[in-house]
Amino acid sequence: MRQPELIIFDYDGVVADSELLNSTALAEVLTAIGLPTTTDDAIARYMGRRWLDFRPLIEAELGRACPDEVVVDWTRLCHERASTRLAPVDGLMTFIEERRQARCIASSSPPDWIELGLSRFGLAGRLGPIFSAAVHVTRGKPHPDLFLHAAEAMKVDPARTVVIEDSATGVLAGVAAGMQVIGLCAGGHVRDGHAEALTQAGAHRIAWSYDEVADLID
Repeated sequence: MRQPELIIFDYDGVVADSELLNSTALAEVLTAIGLPTTTDDAIARYMGRRWLDFRPLIEAELGRACPDEVVVDWTRLCHERASTRLAPVDGLMTFIEERRQARCIASSSPPDWIELGLSRFGLAGRLGPIFSAAVHVTRGKPHPDLFLHAAEAMKVDPARTVVIEDSATGVLAGVAAGMQVIGLCAGGHVRDGHAEALTQAGAHRIAWSYDEVADLID
């Protein structure tokens, strides 16, 4: 893997070890409206996508319109639990300290959720600009639009960019953008078969820790 000029970080599961928190809260809210869902179900079906894109998947399972309060209740639960459960992915802080490349975040999550975690971790402003599929593009992941938007804003050729992603949806987006993609399996949500799913989606390399990411980039 050649030295990149730009590193694009996904957020949930790459910067914040938040996929379990998010998926558990979503499973609780969906179960409460009559769609029995486990945390593993939520990870498998919805992880890596923005609410706008996976709401239709919920409605197909539910067989009716998804109540608007679902996203409100889900967001509230995540924010409430963040104060005691949200932490950075293991090894992230050291990795950041040792890197000199330009960097940014490109995530399906809304900016306020991303900013909450960065502030909690003492990383506000240290990972570069935040690009959110909820704000900056019409089409979310797995389309490449968000990553291409980020590279254009950062004035870096996509071919000289590395994306760090933890979801198959995000890997598909990075590959479609013509970027080098590292599938990261370092979060608490990683289950058996996760690495294989990222590889099948097109990840160029798999890393089980930020030490391995550093080795690949360096």
